[in-house]
Amino acid sequence: MKMKYPLFFDEVDSILLYDPLSDFLGACEEGKVEMSYLDCVKQAGHSCPTVAGAYLMTMVGLKMLYGSELPQRGNITIGMKGKRTEGAVGVIGNIISFIVGASGEEGFKGIQGNFSRNNLIAYDQPMAGEVTLKRRDNDTSVSLSYDPSMIPGDQRIKPLMGKILQKKASDQEKNLFKALWQERVKDILLTKALRNKMIQVY
Repeated sequence: MKMKYPLFFDEVDSILLYDPLSDFLGACEEGKVEMSYLDCVKQAGHSCPTVAGAYLMTMVGLKMLYGSELPQRGNITIGMKGKRTEGAVGVIGNIISFIVGASGEEGFKGIQGNFSRNNLIAYDQPMAGEVTLKRRDNDTSVSLSYDPSMIPGDQRIKPLMGKILQKKASDQEKNLFKALWQERVKDILLTKALRNKMIQVY
């Protein structure tokens, strides 16, 4: 049975990277790895404004660091301003880590000094934005923040969520909640005219 998901997931631009480890071990032809929003939804287990924001910050950050060059997976360190257990900080860190191949101390240790992915993300770091991405090869970095408040959700979302959590919602109300929730995520991901306002670069 084929997995079903909101169709707009496929409208979101994917992120293409070069992964030298995948190239070395023959996992992906020429080491080219395509990361989609759907991939990140699978990693997080849900689609929400936070997952969308992490995806967009990574997309914008990689563009700032690499320009037209293909970003290199495993060549990027992540700094997070917040603590790992604070709010959605850990969720954001997990998504960005997943995309750029930057794990914590539990990550891949490498092969004879090559391709390591461990100790590439750190929390509770001083910085201008919420997230800092830094290239390991030339030390260039970019700091970013995300604010989706200019794309508010439908006013019906909060009361519907309350009814669902209290197990008082009808099937129709549950479906309406899901549709309204994902409609906001869609607007965040696909309203490119507001992207520069949602994503602040330092």
